[in-house]
Amino acid sequence: MTQATDGQDRTPSENPDVCVVGSGPAGALVAYSLASRGHDVVILEAGPRFERSDRLQQMEETIRPEGSIEDVWDVGGERDRYTSSGETFYGLNKTRVKGVGGTTLHWLGIVPRLHEKDFEMNTRYGLASDWPIGYDDLRPYYARAERELGVAGSEDNPFEPPRDEPFPMEAFPPSYSDSLFAEACDELGITMHSIPQARNSEAYDGRSGCVGYSTCIPVCPSGAKYSADVHVRKAESEGARVIDRVPVQRLEHDDTGEHVEAAVYATPDGTRRRQTADRFVLACGAVEIPRLLLLSKSDAYPDGLANSSGAVGRYFMDQPIVSIGGVLDQPTNQNPIGYHTSETHQFYDHDDPSPGSIKFVFENVNPMTAATRALRGGDESTRGDLTDLFTGDSWGDEALEEMRDDVPNQRVGLFANPELLPREKNRVVLDESRTDQFGNPAPNVSWNIGSHARETMEHAREIQHRVMDEMDAEITHESDLSSPRPASHKMGTTRMGDDPAESVVRPTLRTHDLRNLYIASGSVFVTGGAMNPTLTIAALALKAADHIDESL
Repeated sequence: MTQATDGQDRTPSENPDVCVVGSGPAGALVAYSLASRGHDVVILEAGPRFERSDRLQQMEETIRPEGSIEDVWDVGGERDRYTSSGETFYGLNKTRVKGVGGTTLHWLGIVPRLHEKDFEMNTRYGLASDWPIGYDDLRPYYARAERELGVAGSEDNPFEPPRDEPFPMEAFPPSYSDSLFAEACDELGITMHSIPQARNSEAYDGRSGCVGYSTCIPVCPSGAKYSADVHVRKAESEGARVIDRVPVQRLEHDDTGEHVEAAVYATPDGTRRRQTADRFVLACGAVEIPRLLLLSKSDAYPDGLANSSGAVGRYFMDQPIVSIGGVLDQPTNQNPIGYHTSETHQFYDHDDPSPGSIKFVFENVNPMTAATRALRGGDESTRGDLTDLFTGDSWGDEALEEMRDDVPNQRVGLFANPELLPREKNRVVLDESRTDQFGNPAPNVSWNIGSHARETMEHAREIQHRVMDEMDAEITHESDLSSPRPASHKMGTTRMGDDPAESVVRPTLRTHDLRNLYIASGSVFVTGGAMNPTLTIAALALKAADHIDESL
């Protein structure tokens, strides 16, 4: 038996029913759902296990002047090499975590449902493609996902799709700055409402209510915000096994090319192991899943495993962010609570094809926390200058006195997620010139905005200006529409469909090409809308688990 230097047993499990690759929300929910029904499950995770007892220390590290998300979550280096080749730079390592829990270890926790129109884009507008399933097919899974994650929300959103059950917890109340936005929105006929979020507004599922550390990104020390390691631990309590720090190198299939036989993974000491199973589930995200399938090419699949359609890696989606900020001539009295409390979906459903859907979020803007100001010398006038991380002007008692005399925060902000349509040229491919520590080609992400999204971004900016003008806000900054940053909502690359010539997985989440290979991920999205995708990913994972259970 070979063990890594940390003493952990990383030998393969013997004849499990299911092997899950990845332990983010999709992998964790699939593993728990199947293990709780008596199936033998093993999870292979490329990154380490981050102990929950270390969260407070991690938070303290991130608010130090030299702290960074990448350092706290062990992102970067040879393992995480990538290339961005599209017209707009895609900073992949700024928005992902490889570890038990995946990117939910540092997400914001916003969990709306997709709208009905998102599943019917071609039928309604002649754009993109329809999903092979509709909103009603996912409706019961959405409700299950809200219960599993623990979602705080309110039925005050007149634009949301129909639902059958109330939210598990009450919504967070609106902030004071939300009330300032509300006055302007009332004049403009814009309806604000609460935000569903996977953050406990009260004790739920053995975790405390939110205590307001204000560091949701990059780390929640209290555990009030959901992260997928919650369901990993639940899966383990049902008998599932987790093997961490074992990046999967390739999948091997049988002689017929119809069944996956093994996932070949590497241990920290470089040893290669083969994990066999009856069923395999890929749940490692919309970048690493196509990369793994392309790395697994064979004589039977010369263009990559499960890629007879040629769609693996194509139709990558992520919404561009459109943001604006300003100052008022009155204090906004904000506390750095770390998350948002109000948004509007009023501009989501639309009659004409363009502009597309927009989700607006009203920001709780605080220039920095008291702790950060203290560490930076109490000087908040240099906000936005990266050098102020290292060049505070005052320290100790002097800094405290400046903070006591600090002027009230007068900042307001508003950002939007505009819809980006799937485009064949937006894709994940292998970069043969850039390799990881094992010599495997790194992922190359090509992210291009397109005319539909750009028209929608312009429309979002116009609405933002109307709101800021109504508030008599002095605009201090606007995001660059020509080079937006992504929302970190990675979707597409192994799309769902009925036609095996145009898609990678069936509506059951099983691949067309291999009878025992399933994909549970945002990678199966056909369109992405303008919503945060995690709740839909969770719903699809629960759906996949039901189909896998039926097949075993």
